[in-house]
Amino acid sequence: MPFTLEPTHSPELGARVLPGGVRFAVHSRHARSVLLALFREGAADPIEVLPLSCQGHVFKGFVPKLEPGALYGFYAEGPFDPRNGHRFNSSKLLLDPYASALHGPFRNEGGVLYGHVPGGEDADLTPDHRPNHAFMPKCMVTESRFDWQGVKPPDLSRDRLVIYETHLRGFTAHPSSGVAEPGTFRGLIEKIPHLKALGVNAVELLPVHAKFSEDFLTRRGLNNYWGYNTAGFFALEPSYGSRSRPGCEIDEFKLMVRELHREGIEVILDVVYNHTAEGSELGPTLSLRGLDNRSYYALTGSAEAPFRHCWNHTGCGNTLDFGSIASLRLVLDSLRYFTEEFHVDGFRFDLATIHGRRAGGPFDPDAAFFATAAQDPVLRRVKLIAEPWDLETYGLGRFPDGWMEWNGGFRDVARRFVRGESGLLPALRDKLEGSPETFALPGREPWAGINFVTCHDGFTLRDLVSYEQKHNQKNGEDNWDGSNDNNGWNCGIEGETDDPDVTELRRRQARNLLLLTILARGTPMLLGGDEFLRTQGGNNNAYGQDNPVSWHDWTLAGEAEGFLRFFREALVWRKKMEVPNAWASVPDRAWGRCWRFHDLAGRPLADDKTPDGRHAALLFARPVLEPALIKLDPEKEGPLFYLLLNGEDAGKVFHPPHLPPHWRWAMAADTSLASPQDIATVGGGFSLLLADRYDVSAHSTALLWAERCEVEDA
Repeated sequence: MPFTLEPTHSPELGARVLPGGVRFAVHSRHARSVLLALFREGAADPIEVLPLSCQGHVFKGFVPKLEPGALYGFYAEGPFDPRNGHRFNSSKLLLDPYASALHGPFRNEGGVLYGHVPGGEDADLTPDHRPNHAFMPKCMVTESRFDWQGVKPPDLSRDRLVIYETHLRGFTAHPSSGVAEPGTFRGLIEKIPHLKALGVNAVELLPVHAKFSEDFLTRRGLNNYWGYNTAGFFALEPSYGSRSRPGCEIDEFKLMVRELHREGIEVILDVVYNHTAEGSELGPTLSLRGLDNRSYYALTGSAEAPFRHCWNHTGCGNTLDFGSIASLRLVLDSLRYFTEEFHVDGFRFDLATIHGRRAGGPFDPDAAFFATAAQDPVLRRVKLIAEPWDLETYGLGRFPDGWMEWNGGFRDVARRFVRGESGLLPALRDKLEGSPETFALPGREPWAGINFVTCHDGFTLRDLVSYEQKHNQKNGEDNWDGSNDNNGWNCGIEGETDDPDVTELRRRQARNLLLLTILARGTPMLLGGDEFLRTQGGNNNAYGQDNPVSWHDWTLAGEAEGFLRFFREALVWRKKMEVPNAWASVPDRAWGRCWRFHDLAGRPLADDKTPDGRHAALLFARPVLEPALIKLDPEKEGPLFYLLLNGEDAGKVFHPPHLPPHWRWAMAADTSLASPQDIATVGGGFSLLLADRYDVSAHSTALLWAERCEVEDA
């Protein structure tokens, strides 16, 4: 039967199921008209095209008797005037920016998804009038009534977070994962016991929004695996659902969140709001470009064509204009939707400095986006994490109070020290202290710095100690892509090897990097698969590798059983140390020193002295008004820890500080051993030092703990 359209006065955008039908609304400041196209599954053409009424730049209407599951899209009519920023093309079906689900794939056959005639440099000036509706996914009206079973978000304090970054599909896509539905939200649920056993309490998922793969990737037989090419800020990537029914990914994502929350694990989403899948002015017309290019994107040009080109602060072709109310509302509504509807605990913002920039302008931490998020009653209770840079700006340490930031400085110093560079001990101590040079500012705390040595973008931990050069040939870009500045050391042989000495040294180096990350003040972030030494064959930019190059090979967990135990035990020691993630007001430093250099004889060094070479001892004690460093009395001041660093090519002998009677130093971890279980222990599971020395092997790190000795002195 034919559908009709009735007026509606609600200011809400998107498709909303109401009693008796569905309300639609979409924003466009410059369109002359917007048409709602309704589709039936399997039908090539729209079954109905209805003109929406306009009120305050919002085109809207109510369709009686329409039900959840209905498929739709928009046609927007307006000027095709690229020089002045307008790229309307009424031949092109457009996605609703607020669509909660997409049905069907993108198929850019013959460039039909472009709003202009694809071709040369000036091709964007000529419209392409070929209809695209048969090649576009359709938006789907959804209604979810999910049972959360009374499970509440863990609501962990920021100073307790231990983050595990992983790709939703890659985590279980490999056949070795053994899950019933690999590469899906349900597949991750089956691996929750693994996450729980590791000791992490937050999972940071690479983008799960619906995505579009660029033409240059599909021509190579690849796709945008990482997902940093978002096609919708509300819709989930359909392929991450079981596909048991259209739109099933919504409830299955909620199911995953609920079960992670049940085990005390929070969910953080990596979100890409800085740009969209539409790319530069030579890219496809999928949604925002066709609805109102001038309102959503940051544009630039010449005197003759002032708004023809997209600003490319992102390196991805376009940049969302965060000085625009339309863009600002779209992003904030998306964040609130995933917080309230999906119970997401936090967001990591890709190229987050973009959110504080207007077209061509500098980064401003007081920009409208940050100010609005700070006062929003929904968003101010979730964790907000910045990747604090973009193509042109490095903003580490400049984000507002309450924000957390990826600490690239920690990564670089830790990598350089472990690979054997000299002169880095003062910088390394500051990174272990929580990077006070960056974060000891009014309103900031150590947990604001997220410490990592590996992440999705770059080498895995295994590759970092196995390769000095990137090996990205499989990406099809002649190895030009990916960073050349990796600060890795291959331990003498490039790539995989059967040499047992090189293999042992590499695992030792991996344990060094892992231990430094976990013990440092700040928030540790660990790359998924590093716990069993996953490799990408030296590929440090595997964004298009939806295949075993990027997938987690779970057979490695058996091969690296000792390393996996070390990973778990290191997290246990972080908890035992109670690494303070708040600055303390103490006499020696305003940010409260935890780590203090000692010499090989166990004597503290003056603040203006730092060890020479590539070895050092650091005493750890929680900062208090009467620092434990003065009396060294564990019974009075609490546990003491002694970190022994040896980046030299030969072993070193360290003499720990003298302790009161009946206290002895016990060895907690030694990276020259395959795992803590390889330690010969006495009572309590720790190896007591009955001598006043500890031998640290070359390229090794040891952690000692002040333990009460129950046996009489010899």
